[in-house]
Amino acid sequence: MGDKKRFTSGRKLDHIRICLESDVEQGDPGFSDVRLLHEALPDCNMAEIRTGVRFLGHEFSSPLFIAAMTGGHPDTREVNRTLARAARHFGIGMGVGSQRAALENPELEDTYSVVREEAPDSFIVANLGIVQLRDHGTEWAERAVEMIDADALAIHLNFLQEALQPEGDHNATGCFGALADLCSGFSTPVIVKETGSGISAPTARRCFGIGCAAIDVGGSGGTSWQAIEGVRARESRKEEHSGLASMGETFRDWGIPTVVSICEVNRAGGPVIATGGIRSGLDMARAIVLGADLCGMALPLLKPALEGDESLNKTIEAFLQELRVAMFLTGSGTLSDLRTTKATITGATREMLESISEEYHGY
Repeated sequence: MGDKKRFTSGRKLDHIRICLESDVEQGDPGFSDVRLLHEALPDCNMAEIRTGVRFLGHEFSSPLFIAAMTGGHPDTREVNRTLARAARHFGIGMGVGSQRAALENPELEDTYSVVREEAPDSFIVANLGIVQLRDHGTEWAERAVEMIDADALAIHLNFLQEALQPEGDHNATGCFGALADLCSGFSTPVIVKETGSGISAPTARRCFGIGCAAIDVGGSGGTSWQAIEGVRARESRKEEHSGLASMGETFRDWGIPTVVSICEVNRAGGPVIATGGIRSGLDMARAIVLGADLCGMALPLLKPALEGDESLNKTIEAFLQELRVAMFLTGSGTLSDLRTTKATITGATREMLESISEEYHGY
């Protein structure tokens, strides 16, 4: 295996280890500023609440989505296997981590394809970076989808992470054009996915305008790639990386908070996946009220997945029960009912939304 291929694979394992060992959550996604209107006389039975949702033509038993985490190193195979079994068990969707490692080295394909083996009927999302799309074209996009027989392809945007990586891709020229070319003739739905810095309404409109099927907001306030790359830079002990470690701290609060990004993308008028700092079923309910279709979780599921099926299933069931309680307390028998619930947004989140509305009048 070439040095570049080994490096890409090893970096995947670094990311998981750092997520487990270090505090990698930074910022505020804004969910604490969102208060749902309580219904003192809910006309529904909590035991009969239905959390099913339809997204991109597929039916899900709940809006919980297992967000992209890993793959690309032999030690990640079993994690993806466990996550896939949970997706099948709960009737929910799942995304895999960036498939670049396996596209560079086909020997690693089974660290991703195991997902489809374990969840043959689940909604599975492939994953490719926009820089790799620009550099390798639709061939890599097609290979990523074929590798796991994916139902959709996420093109991830991670330029903050790239800017802070010693080996990062710092040239974004031509990426939007590559995305437009992909959407114009690709048979698999394309989801544009941020990875922790959020997406604005203007950017969402540009993406929907060229044919993107959905947007995963990947807002600020959850797992921070600034923090992760800062740890990697410090661990390298290389003098040339010392500046990158401090830059991670400088940009720790960079990005659009998740709640703000959900509202922004919802204004653009297309399907929305809310990820970034969702840490409870109540957060999921808040995201749905604000306009999300699915709610992605990654970090809260990683440690339970490493512990095994029982731990992961208990964790997911707890989140889903919290969602059902939130629905019950708003008198929502279905997710469609929940979407009509009134929400009050306060604090810094409200101030940011009002400031954006004033700047982009008419959105």
